[in-house]
Amino acid sequence: MMTTVSWDDSLRRFLERAASADPTPGGGSAAAVAAALGTAMTAMASRLTQGDKFAEAQHLIAPALDQMAQLSAECEELLAADIRAFDHYMTALKLPKTTDDEKHRRKLALHVATIGAIDVPLRLMRVCRSGLQATLSVAACTNPHVISDLGIGAILLEAAAQSALLTVQINLAALKDEEQRKEFETAAGELISEIEQLKNRTLAVVRDRI
Repeated sequence: MMTTVSWDDSLRRFLERAASADPTPGGGSAAAVAAALGTAMTAMASRLTQGDKFAEAQHLIAPALDQMAQLSAECEELLAADIRAFDHYMTALKLPKTTDDEKHRRKLALHVATIGAIDVPLRLMRVCRSGLQATLSVAACTNPHVISDLGIGAILLEAAAQSALLTVQINLAALKDEEQRKEFETAAGELISEIEQLKNRTLAVVRDRI
């Protein structure tokens, strides 16, 4: 049965649920929260880079703020999607497998559920990439008093992506279609490589400005 945890829960309740013996919210949900915290840090740093003193930076700051709001909303949706994906997989796993027809239906349901369990963390990785692209775009012009916060945002986004990658990898092990598995592996590998580069480039700017 799907755990009832939502974006509107208190931080304390989320942590208690995450630390419980229930499988959800698990690593995928924690990754979504980490990514959202990353977008929040970039948003805060951007909001503190406004006013006359930073007028020349607004053509970069305004789009970054819009992007962070959109990505934060996507993180909220992906937290719920991660829990649904796990629930769908467990439901498929419990399907009867006595007759040939039941075995076929169960096999198909498990395949569909596995694809869903891979797709959700891949989507989160793409969110993290977009967040890092926006974070890098404002790193050189961010208010120097909050440049460390921007760097923390970049670190959180990369950590969330690395966490999502682990979820992709463990679910890939259950995917029987070798061609699909290779496609997902390639996509995830390319994403994490780009994400690592974006984080490193952002931190290079941040550290240079500290």
